[in-house]
Amino acid sequence: MIIRITKGSGEDHVAIVRADGSRAETRFPWKGPVPHDAVHVIVERELGLAGAFWGLVAGGRHPEEIQALAKAGGHASASRAGIPEAGIVELLQAERLVECYEALLWGGGGSLADVLAMAEPSCAASHVACPAISDAQHDAIALALAALADEWRAAPRGATREWKWP
Repeated sequence: MIIRITKGSGEDHVAIVRADGSRAETRFPWKGPVPHDAVHVIVERELGLAGAFWGLVAGGRHPEEIQALAKAGGHASASRAGIPEAGIVELLQAERLVECYEALLWGGGGSLADVLAMAEPSCAASHVACPAISDAQHDAIALALAALADEWRAAPRGATREWKWP
């Protein structure tokens, strides 16, 4: 699957071409220094979370369906979370970790211990185990996000970044 994110003004455009040729498009409001959906690509791919956001999209779901899927599974927010259905566990794990890595970006970086200090209680609130993250995986995620942040800040409106999934 090819994922293309185009920098917009206040929101970014996301275009997907799946392996079977089917397509999906959506927009996502700015949520930080890099596109939220791009953080999902980096975190999910590095940690092998094939059943998380991008894995579900690759499997045929529209990106806009994913929030409804989480809500139907009792996870509209961590504060209202119940025991999740098995099919959304990796989705929830990924979302909690993406939030943690976004916090590191906003705060100027951090260690694996910093990520785990945020991720463990947030995963617990969502009733999912915190995925194991090695030092090497953390370093790869942090480096990829720092490079993306530099690239994205410098990119003009209309610039497109492309990833292959997985």
